[in-house]
Amino acid sequence: RNRQSGSHGLNEFSSRSHSMLTLTVDTEQVDPDDENLYLTKRGKLTFVDLAGSEKVKDSNSSAEMLIESNNINRSLLVLGNCISSLGDPKKRQGHIPYRDSKLTKLLADSLGGNGVTLMIACVTPSAYHVHETTNTLRYASRAKRIKSKPVVKMDPREKLILSLKR
Repeated sequence: RNRQSGSHGLNEFSSRSHSMLTLTVDTEQVDPDDENLYLTKRGKLTFVDLAGSEKVKDSNSSAEMLIESNNINRSLLVLGNCISSLGDPKKRQGHIPYRDSKLTKLLADSLGGNGVTLMIACVTPSAYHVHETTNTLRYASRAKRIKSKPVVKMDPREKLILSLKR
């Protein structure tokens, strides 16, 4: 509903913004050792549809579209920097620039937290756009290098109750 789209010199239905959907899933299970105790598990799925990078010269963007294009390109650059830092074991221990963009702030937990990152790249088979396709695939392949270990996190109170009962 809030997603913006518009036409420019390269694409009639160009996405003018990123969109994000986060689903939180809670499950309650009876503890196998104690039927009176329920264990709650929470999972989070974050789906992000990124706007494509904008070639300002080719798209003939001006005025408001130019500002949108610059913002899209800036957030994609920062996301790429975060993904590169997280995929490099040496850089991962240092500073990850999550705060440089609203998008990366929102994705910080999903990218560098206890979850698994998957990127699906939509590309065109057109030979005319082979350079863009190659760049998109290179960008997406960096996400494969992110190594994380999914961890089940429990509510500290629930964890304490469970350990005391056991």
